[in-house]
Amino acid sequence: MGAYILGATRRNIIGLYTQTELENYADVLLWAVQESRGRKFRHGDVVVIRYDHPAIPLVEVLYSLCMDRHVQPVPVANPTPIMEVERYLNSSFSQLIFQQPGREELFKAASGCINILAPESLDHLQSVDPHTIADAHKAEAPFRRMLELRRQLGALGWTVCLYPTRVLADAAGMGLEEYATRLKRACWLNMPDPAREWRRIRKELAEWGARLDGLGIQSLHVEGEHLDLRVRLGANRRFMGVTGGNIPGCELYVAPDCRGVDGVFFANQPSIRQGNVVQGATLEFHGGVAVKVDAEYGLGFLQRQLYSDAGARRVGEFSLTDRRFSRVDRFMAHTLLDENVGGEHGNCHIALGGSLTECFDGPPEALTPELEAELGFNTSDIHWDLVNTEPKRVTALVGEGRPVLIYENGEFKF
Repeated sequence: MGAYILGATRRNIIGLYTQTELENYADVLLWAVQESRGRKFRHGDVVVIRYDHPAIPLVEVLYSLCMDRHVQPVPVANPTPIMEVERYLNSSFSQLIFQQPGREELFKAASGCINILAPESLDHLQSVDPHTIADAHKAEAPFRRMLELRRQLGALGWTVCLYPTRVLADAAGMGLEEYATRLKRACWLNMPDPAREWRRIRKELAEWGARLDGLGIQSLHVEGEHLDLRVRLGANRRFMGVTGGNIPGCELYVAPDCRGVDGVFFANQPSIRQGNVVQGATLEFHGGVAVKVDAEYGLGFLQRQLYSDAGARRVGEFSLTDRRFSRVDRFMAHTLLDENVGGEHGNCHIALGGSLTECFDGPPEALTPELEAELGFNTSDIHWDLVNTEPKRVTALVGEGRPVLIYENGEFKF
């Protein structure tokens, strides 16, 4: 790869990852975005690479790999923390909702988008009113709908990954080198052929997903020391896993009927969102709506998020991670990793807000907004994962209400 990047090679070898590890990462990302799309790229296809500046070593290697494979890489830098603060705290309303010219045209022409997150700050938005962020987010709704439609139709592949930074390591309570090593292990970059490992995991999780779908599950009952939650799946649902949308991605998830969630969910794992930390969140649901919430830390922010729009108090995703498939074994201070934690007991998580429409088991074009509402797919501008890593058991009610144990001690059991 890249006959003309000797200088970059020397620089990367003395960085967090060796050249070989960066090449492995780039190879996994191209595999993932093609997996998300459902087919390989053709010569000349456009691949957008959106990135935070600290991830430049990986971006350069990924750019080179795209050139080797005869696709057209288009690098796009994300705003820095200072730029984001300026947008939210030093803008008129017209500046806040301004949409960049040409962005929609670029993504209509793109066949893939690889998003590389490498945060330089986790708390720079802490003083920003969440409603201001929500206003900016709502202005992007037409753009997001266009992206989602292209993704559903298989025209656009999409994946997201993480690159280690000092702030992530500090927030997770470890040194940068340890954080980088744990991320490398989570993505299988220390193996001879990481993409092959991901293909294996995808195959095995697809088999578990097919078995879950084949049970004809009506509802799920999650039980633990601090958990007692019932989740109705609803019609036309399927479990999804290793779609390529996230690296790493070791979970099996479904979009439940948002009207059929009842009971108590407890998130023992901290969550960092928009610069705010929420710890020990307890949510009580009745008729699908979070009617009572509490938190050991960050309760005010949690309450504001729940009222950000009409769907924010409902559940858009339910997920289980089998510890045998995940190499994430502790808190990593970023949802992309934390929602995939395996560890000793695996994890389950819910997401407040928007449903994942890929869990609809029919043709994507059939899922109109009217059918989404009829089937109980939730609509919201937020999607916030809250994770429980405690011991638990999950029982499925199938057929005429027959219970089937499907998950215990961090593993699928049926």
